[in-house]
Amino acid sequence: MTSTTRQPVRFQDLGTRDYREIWDYQEQLLQANVDRKRAFNEAAPAATELLAGCGEVLTGCSAGALPVAEDLREGPVNRALLAPTEHHLLFVEHPLVYTLGKSGKMEHVLISPQEQAEKGIQFYHINRGGDITFHGPGQLVGYPVLDLEKFYTDIGRYLRNLEEVFILTMAEYGLKGERSAGETGVWLDTDDKAKARKICAMGIRCSRWVTMHGFAFNVNTDLSYFGYIIPCGIQDKQVTSLEKELGRKLDMEEVKEKVKRNFEKVFEAVLV
Repeated sequence: MTSTTRQPVRFQDLGTRDYREIWDYQEQLLQANVDRKRAFNEAAPAATELLAGCGEVLTGCSAGALPVAEDLREGPVNRALLAPTEHHLLFVEHPLVYTLGKSGKMEHVLISPQEQAEKGIQFYHINRGGDITFHGPGQLVGYPVLDLEKFYTDIGRYLRNLEEVFILTMAEYGLKGERSAGETGVWLDTDDKAKARKICAMGIRCSRWVTMHGFAFNVNTDLSYFGYIIPCGIQDKQVTSLEKELGRKLDMEEVKEKVKRNFEKVFEAVLV
């Protein structure tokens, strides 16, 4: 994608919102894009083969091999670019909540429903890939709702690019963010099993090449809540935050601006 074809992405900072509310909102945005694609295909049946969707893909914390399809942008005429779909990037912080992905296991939740209620922690079994994770105050959660047919039809590449956004952001704070082989997200010290720790978790859903769910970046997060779960079902690695790594509270607005700028850079997009 060249600088002349930068995709506009509608940005919303939603503040602190209930998980269910924003999950429903994402579903509405995704379905609106799927409906637009369907109507576009019906209006232009000759282009249907160029707009074949990805079916549904769920990827998350422990994603290994990922499906890759031919990049539809390579053809001389790509009608997918003409579909009236819209891209969105939502930023939000959630009240205390655990979410369990479709491939998750309940035994990775180490706290009973009664204890969750006593601590004010919500729980949702959701339709993203991956296992169990935690969201709470001080964590930057982002939900890109993108039509990948206007970027590239490659789920693996999409996840690697999401990771790159946070690798670049961490570098601005003097930290070396890394990928961990066979796992999704951003880590530190992956070459030392005893020290390896995760700072950004990711899990997505993709339907007809439209994405939802996304990332959770630990900024000033209270990490004690991860002690009641086996994060992402991975028992031999820790979790961390920018605050813990740098030894100070971070200005969340400053972090958001860096993430936004790096998102635009990596995805060759413009936030509007």
